[in-house]
Amino acid sequence: MTILLAYTANAAADAALSFALQEAIAHSCALVVVNSSKGAALGDPHLASSEQLATVRKIAEDAGVKVELEQPIRGRDVEEEVLEAAERHEARMIVIGTRRRSAMGKFILGSTAQRILMEAEVPVVAVKPPLS
Repeated sequence: MTILLAYTANAAADAALSFALQEAIAHSCALVVVNSSKGAALGDPHLASSEQLATVRKIAEDAGVKVELEQPIRGRDVEEEVLEAAERHEARMIVIGTRRRSAMGKFILGSTAQRILMEAEVPVVAVKPPLS
């Protein structure tokens, strides 16, 4: 069994990674980190650099967690990649990072997060970064 982290290169990523590692340790699970671009856009700001992914790998390995990194860029939506990976890896949960939003942003939530929350067959945990 695994914990799946939908990783994006933003401020919420550190909080989500920390939570996912805690869960992986608590349940003796491996961690699968999925970082995908919307569509096939290599310029997508959510796509992590190789340095960022190397840092994620080091943090997980230093915590004693087996980690697998996936960065599919196949022209599919991020939520499709996350949901497919969760099924393929038999994830026990999906962890996503969220950011604080305006009233309108709260209403909309974000199509990627909303679709993962609504369509996942396992629990989905949305983690916010701490207040600055």
